[in-house]
Amino acid sequence: MIDDQALFRSGLALVIGSQPDLLVVGQAADGSDAVDLVTRTSPDVVLMDVRMPHVDGVTATRTIGEHFGERAPKVLVLTTFDLDAAVADAIEAGASGFLLKDAEPEFLLGAIRAIASGSQVVAATATKSLFERFRAEQSRTPGKEYDRLTEREREIMLRAAKGMSNAEIASAEYLSEATVKTHMSRVLAKLQLRDRVQLVVYCYEHGLL
Repeated sequence: MIDDQALFRSGLALVIGSQPDLLVVGQAADGSDAVDLVTRTSPDVVLMDVRMPHVDGVTATRTIGEHFGERAPKVLVLTTFDLDAAVADAIEAGASGFLLKDAEPEFLLGAIRAIASGSQVVAATATKSLFERFRAEQSRTPGKEYDRLTEREREIMLRAAKGMSNAEIASAEYLSEATVKTHMSRVLAKLQLRDRVQLVVYCYEHGLL
């Protein structure tokens, strides 16, 4: 985890460490230490504060993605304010989701597990305001990458962007979950997106939602 407040880091470490399937492998007080921390500890998920005194969470998230590429850990952004504009920047920089710092411990733990498994987590209170920004900046015409999607892939993409799980998509499309997962992997690869959060952003930016 990377946060400039030592007391907050300690509290998080206690909560996370109480779980048999979770382990805090390292801590840092500023985004400038992000690459070194990930290199030394190889975490599956990084809890990243948005606002830090030297290198902020947006810059650190982008740096992790650029440095480690496909080997980069998932990033879960933590913020004090649910309307923090920097959260949208963090999502664009590669974060897999964000939560408010005052989230219930059980929800935080669930979010960590969800992010680790490849799902996305976005604080419900800020979803609308977050994506209104992307809607305002959207380009109505998707690029050539969108043309590479099959009709079935486009249907599954839109269902996923609307928040449907693989199981729900499988039921709606009369497919197996394994087939849905395969289609989702192809969609992300063709659009050069990292995860479902970036997929939602893509759909909003291009007027598909």
